[in-house]
Amino acid sequence: MRYIALFENLTGAVAKDCVIDEPMGRIIFVVRPGDMGLAIGRNGINVKRLRGIIGKQIEIVEYADKPEDFLKNVLLPAKIRAIKIAKMPDGRKIAHVTVEPQDKGIAIGKNGRNIARARLLMKRYFDIDHVKIS
Repeated sequence: MRYIALFENLTGAVAKDCVIDEPMGRIIFVVRPGDMGLAIGRNGINVKRLRGIIGKQIEIVEYADKPEDFLKNVLLPAKIRAIKIAKMPDGRKIAHVTVEPQDKGIAIGKNGRNIARARLLMKRYFDIDHVKIS
């Protein structure tokens, strides 16, 4: 709650959620649709200020009601070709994401940071157990 209050006071954007990802040393803020520019600030000034105050990496994702749209927002700036969400016989849900070949590295991220963020947020919001990039 403290992080959300700090984020909203500093940026003027409305934070829908705040996920503290200790293993990756970051805090992920999920902002309401349309607040992304306000949250980042001109030349990323708000993100830089937050990083200085909190002392952790700050990541911001714009929320969307549909799982496909939200997953696209989570994996930005990678260009997504297609997203297919399938239900397995054991009841688990898996999202298969097809990206442009040159953007595969961006979608996965250094040491798997971006795909880990996608899996964490998709499980939290849409009960999707696994995200697979191809």
